[in-house]
Amino acid sequence: MAGNFFIERQPDGRYAAKRPNAQRASAVCDTQAEAIETARQMDPHAAIHVERVRHTDVGSPDKWRKP
Repeated sequence: MAGNFFIERQPDGRYAAKRPNAQRASAVCDTQAEAIETARQMDPHAAIHVERVRHTDVGSPDKWRKP
């Protein structure tokens, strides 16, 4: 099932791989790289979007990027 995964940072510093509109994460990992790899293993054809977790003067962390 090709679809989307969103990799989001949680308040505890871990990373969640979530499907759109999901209430719960499909997986929670210690690092962003682990979450990306887990999402790829669950659905190799899914588009993966990674939350930006850095804070800059010109942007906000609610933007998404590709891994």
